[in-house]
Amino acid sequence: MFEYAFMRRAFAVGLLLGVIMPCIGVMIVLKRLSMLGDALSHTSLAGVAAGLLLDIDPVLGATATCVAAAFGIEVIRKKIPQYAELSIAVMLSAGVGLAGVLSGFVRNAAGFNSFLFGSIVAITPGELTATAVISVLVLAAFVLLYKELFAIALDENAAHRAGVPVGAVNSLYTILTAATVSVAARTVGALIVSSMLVLPVACAMQVARSYKQTVLFSILFAEGFIAAGLTLAFYAGLKPGGTIVLLGVGCLLV
Repeated sequence: MFEYAFMRRAFAVGLLLGVIMPCIGVMIVLKRLSMLGDALSHTSLAGVAAGLLLDIDPVLGATATCVAAAFGIEVIRKKIPQYAELSIAVMLSAGVGLAGVLSGFVRNAAGFNSFLFGSIVAITPGELTATAVISVLVLAAFVLLYKELFAIALDENAAHRAGVPVGAVNSLYTILTAATVSVAARTVGALIVSSMLVLPVACAMQVARSYKQTVLFSILFAEGFIAAGLTLAFYAGLKPGGTIVLLGVGCLLV
């Protein structure tokens, strides 16, 4: 399997995502925004379509729309904090609607469809480099802001009163979340990004006894799902993204 360059790149990208997606996912789950990844990944499709129409890198288009959508969700969430989940529903609706309209003008249907379910085995060296850069940034931010992120996840209002720069930390993590979702949409697919953000965390919460254990177990589960899913997909001729997610669902049920 590893004699093929595309599989080596697939494993490299998969293992990188297996580290950073749980770091993002833990914050999303603890802040009761589990569907955030779903909203951003669907919104990224509008950026993909715009990128294809403007003849620019679709990943850049996806990143731009994800960042805009993520900040939009934050704005709406702060306006109506008692109905925080409504912000996700609104942005999801806007993203799907815009993607639906723009996709009708895209001539390269194959390029657009590759973002729906991903093509992790078709990763280019450039995309591997971009994933590595984003992974380093996300991991560095998570480590350096570990205490602040924990405080915000536990109680955002209490963190603000304790002197944590909640606005700045949330803004930075919003950008990193959008970048992670954009890269993951290209590899595992926009339709199942949210699953990869949430499933490892959900599995970890069944066995972990602290915030730190939840993070570590989430990464271990994610790496296991990705490695096993890619191996099974290669030998059984299955779609990698769907296989990885189904393994995660099976593990959670067990």
